[in-house]
Amino acid sequence: MLVPLSRKKFEDLIPLVGTGAQYKYYWGKLSDVLRRVLISISAVAGALLIRAFFATGELQDVVQAVTFFLIILALVYWLWSPAIQAAVRNAGYRRYKYAGFLRGEVLDVFVTDELVGTEESVNNRGELVVTENRERRINVVVGDETGFETRIQVPLKREHQAIRVGDTAEMLALSDRPDLGRIAKVSDIFVSRVGVWVSDYPYLRRDEFEAVSRQINTIEPEDDYREPPRSKRNERRWDEEYDEPRPRKRIPKSKRRSSDWD
Repeated sequence: MLVPLSRKKFEDLIPLVGTGAQYKYYWGKLSDVLRRVLISISAVAGALLIRAFFATGELQDVVQAVTFFLIILALVYWLWSPAIQAAVRNAGYRRYKYAGFLRGEVLDVFVTDELVGTEESVNNRGELVVTENRERRINVVVGDETGFETRIQVPLKREHQAIRVGDTAEMLALSDRPDLGRIAKVSDIFVSRVGVWVSDYPYLRRDEFEAVSRQINTIEPEDDYREPPRSKRNERRWDEEYDEPRPRKRIPKSKRRSSDWD
């Protein structure tokens, strides 16, 4: 089931300014915080050097004013950087013009070991040693009655073990077409039976999305929910899907009209 949503509801679900969960995602670990602090210190030092060498003569007042604001921004870079990163990532999804509430079914669930990085070191004999960093990830395949199918892969968590094949899966589908004929992106997945979210970065305001799910279960689409278009979502033109022309249908000789032979 795919229910088109209004632009206002779409922007409520994925806000321009990062949510608390999104800010926490980019806040990262202690090593990430220390890295941002080092960047802040380096930026402050650079601004002070610019002021020391160029804040002379006619440009003294201008240079001092500019470097003052640069120093203020640099001092709190470690604090506001996660908010900017979240806003930029949200903007990547908000650039799509249309969105819909997609309810499908979990078709498959499996776990894989994925390579997330490598580390190079030298042992006592001077040989290069490459260490692979692997992470266990859950893969959830979701589809619906129209034939649409997508797979999302995220780091494995304990609560994911409750997900079963056949569970109802809900997500936000994004498209550049008003009829949502081609889905370009999907959001994190909500498995309503067990109340589990499958996601890496939390794109959606989860409380708002769950409220939309409850409303769709109880009311007809109106106001925030536009009526779906008449054309089928998975309808495709032959020329768009294939490079060759549509083949002609062969008609047996016994069923041909006499005009076919004229």
